[in-house]
Amino acid sequence: MHLIAFSAWVLIMSLLDQVSGLSTIVGKYGETVEVPCNKGDIKPEDIMIAKWKYTKVDGTIIDILTKSKSQNASFNKIVEYEGRLSLTKDLSLQISQAKIADQKTLTCMVVAGTDIFEYPVQLIIQKAPSPPTITNQSKVIELGQLTTLAECSAKDANPSANITWLKDNVPLVVDGKVVNITLTVQTDKDTGLSNTSSKLEYAATKADMNAKFTCSVHHKSLASDLVSAPMTFIIHYPSEKVSLQVVSVDPIKEGDNVTLKCAADGNPPPTSYNFHIKEKKVTTENSDTYTLTGVTRADSGEYKCSLVDNEGKTGSTSLTVMYLDIANITRGKITKNLSESFEAMLMVNASENAQVLWTKDNIRLNGKPKFDKLKYSDSGVYECVVSVGGLVKKASFVMSVQGAPVITMLTKRGSNGHKILSCKAEGSPKPTVQWSINGTNATESSFVDGTVVYNLTVTAAGNLTINCTVSNGLGYYTKSIDISTLLDETTMGEREMLEDSEDQTQVVVGIIIGVILVALAIGLAYWIYMKRTREGTWRIGEKENGTQEESKKLEEIQSQKP
Repeated sequence: MHLIAFSAWVLIMSLLDQVSGLSTIVGKYGETVEVPCNKGDIKPEDIMIAKWKYTKVDGTIIDILTKSKSQNASFNKIVEYEGRLSLTKDLSLQISQAKIADQKTLTCMVVAGTDIFEYPVQLIIQKAPSPPTITNQSKVIELGQLTTLAECSAKDANPSANITWLKDNVPLVVDGKVVNITLTVQTDKDTGLSNTSSKLEYAATKADMNAKFTCSVHHKSLASDLVSAPMTFIIHYPSEKVSLQVVSVDPIKEGDNVTLKCAADGNPPPTSYNFHIKEKKVTTENSDTYTLTGVTRADSGEYKCSLVDNEGKTGSTSLTVMYLDIANITRGKITKNLSESFEAMLMVNASENAQVLWTKDNIRLNGKPKFDKLKYSDSGVYECVVSVGGLVKKASFVMSVQGAPVITMLTKRGSNGHKILSCKAEGSPKPTVQWSINGTNATESSFVDGTVVYNLTVTAAGNLTINCTVSNGLGYYTKSIDISTLLDETTMGEREMLEDSEDQTQVVVGIIIGVILVALAIGLAYWIYMKRTREGTWRIGEKENGTQEESKKLEEIQSQKP
């Protein structure tokens, strides 16, 4: 008996010495897990007996299967493994449809020759959680109050998942005042999987109005984290500032409709406001605007608005209404005499410095029309454009400078008896022309700046004096020109020379003729005198022939006659 006991003790110690170190195998939930029997130290053909077993919590050893070298594996009836176990050629244990209950230490015991070996393996089953689920999300939160924003859940995981809350991708840290996070982990009794839930309580500020909150799930079996869709929240807070603005387009002119808009920084914003319009308070219901219709310059000034429930919260703005008046301005039709002085009149009354632009016949002038001595060229359409802001006013007048006509030039040109006469006249209204001779090809130039040129072609027959007479309602003016025709055999060159000197020749001829006429007149007078003298002599009985001295004088006069 002592020998048997000693032999058993030696066997137990031998077995304990040959137990291998604990290995760990990780399998995925619902898939097939393979647990190796040994580390390859013993070849399968050298193993005589192999057994898989595990130890229950209460210490009970449960044999799963036994396999001898000459027999197939014999599986024990275990409910939790029913239909899920198989043994490979290298004696590895395969477990299909792995469950959380399969997490335990499985031991493979082998007998090789006279040695017994045990290979314990720790089997761990992991399962990634489902995507995060957001529940109990708040729609509206109050400013500065610790409020539950939402709950984030990660279900059916093993081991349990970790949940992190983020604001704008920055993890939130619990401080008990602004951030508070409550974590709950529950295990499903049927599956053994864990459900993790995290509740976020947060005290929001105005800056969080557009902040994006997310929850992120971390797990050992995940290659990357699972992140929920971003959440935003409406934050309610009272108004602290009120502002008033003019929403109409600048500049505001007399006659415009002007809309005032009141705004407050509260959320939600107020629906009604008080508008203070020239010491008068107007309350708008369900509106933040008030419109002034047909404003005038008297509406310029400061305007205010306030909260209905707190009139101490006010906003203000100033309104400037642009205006423009022009008076005492020269208008209509203006008639002035040549060389008369003239200055256009204009008086401007505007909300600010106005821009004044004068034009004459659409050409810009450097300043207001002012003339010391008017010329015909000063006639035209004058327009004044006065502008300030978006206001524009215009006025115009038509000035006509009038004067009696004057001929400034009377010329002739041509040959072979044909002369083209040009009569240039100034005056306004436009002068008409009257020639003292009939002619052909009568033409006239355009009437520009009080000047017009009349042309007439005439055929000269001898020496002629031709008059050009121009007239209008204010008077008339006449000027003459002499023309003559030379012999046809005169060469063209001579004719041109004669025509060039025609005026001088006429003057010389005129002088000679005048001298001859004077001499004739003197001779005739002397002859009459002598005749009368003789008649007197006869009356006293003197000779008819007169004295000898008188006869000589009479002969000299007679000899000078042509």
